[in-house]
Amino acid sequence: MKTVIIVMMSLIASSGFSQGLIGTWQLTEEKTCFTASFEKSDTEKELEQSMGKGSKSAVAKIIKFDKKGTGEEGIFSQGKKKGTGLSTFKYSVKDKELQLLDAKSGIITQRFVIDEVTESSLKIHDAVKDCEVKIFSRVK
Repeated sequence: MKTVIIVMMSLIASSGFSQGLIGTWQLTEEKTCFTASFEKSDTEKELEQSMGKGSKSAVAKIIKFDKKGTGEEGIFSQGKKKGTGLSTFKYSVKDKELQLLDAKSGIITQRFVIDEVTESSLKIHDAVKDCEVKIFSRVK
């Protein structure tokens, strides 16, 4: 009886993460192991500020998760309905691990640990490299 209760609780917890993922998310911050190990020079900081102000069109990396366990990822430009570099995938959530699967073969292509899921934000990190963090904001 104890085992049944434990299994039910774990299923409820994992379904809670997958329910929280459903929707459209925009990448707002990304930290890689490379950038975490080096400090930016004053010149790099100045260039970053000037590059952000001079862009004519806004672009965003978007990832979508649906109820059926499939998703889509790509780059979207302001005023455009279709994105570029779109890729489709399947996904599954097991405990706190988000697995992105190849849409055709079902092979795991990426694994992430879900650090936080709220109504408005999603924070994940690479399951193999803790220093690679992605933070998303909910769009829809």
